Amino acid sequence: MSISMHWPDAVLAFKYWQWLASGWAVTLLSSLLVIVFATLFGALFAVARNAAAAPLLWASGLYLSIFRNTPLLVQLFFWYFGVPSLLPIEWMSWLNTTHRIHLAGLPLAWPSFEFLSACVGLVFYSTAYVGEEIRAGINNVPRSQTQAALSLGMTRWQLLRFIVLPQALAKVVSPLFGQYMNIVKNTSLGMTIGLVELSYRARQAEAETFQSFQVYGISTLLYIVLIVGLELLSQSVQGRRQWGQLQMRRA
Repeated sequence: MSISMHWPDAVLAFKYWQWLASGWAVTLLSSLLVIVFATLFGALFAVARNAAAAPLLWASGLYLSIFRNTPLLVQLFFWYFGVPSLLPIEWMSWLNTTHRIHLAGLPLAWPSFEFLSACVGLVFYSTAYVGEEIRAGINNVPRSQTQAALSLGMTRWQLLRFIVLPQALAKVVSPLFGQYMNIVKNTSLGMTIGLVELSYRARQAEAETFQSFQVYGISTLLYIVLIVGLELLSQSVQGRRQWGQLQMRRA
């Protein structure tokens, strides 16, 4: 018995292409937000991990222990199911109601609670990993440069801003982008709390069409586009960056 597939049945309908495109857009937006905030908080976390103050050192160590030693899925459940139980009913009602906010004169829809929970959970989780990468870069900056900067009268903030962080970030470009790629892939877990991202849309389309190969094949390619884009950006940054490099000049 031969099995044949009619051409119309082999092509995914335009409606489901739209579904996948909208899910891909949510994946892209949530990934960008998490990358930005995880990098900012990760830099602060890395500084705290190297701080001389015992309370900061203890707090950052506790943060690392909690968020690196518990599954991301459990953390997402905590932010989506656990935290709301502690909030006033009025707050939850407001968060789950459609709103319009204006940014630079442009009306924007207030994000869903699923989107907020997923992004918050991913930021807290990713900060621990991104922060450790930045901390590794900070530890690779020669102590002689730190001592020289302090002897010249630079403050601790100036030391971090102009000497330590530029060199630290320059040393960990590739590992940082590796973490960014993990963030993109981790957004797929958002579907477990109702985030309508690419994996969620793929599951919807597959359940309605039973075209598993087409749906998941397209979804895989869309994820690959994001990962390859980050890889190319990483190579571009490493090839063109001017920050974090010492240049020797003749007097």
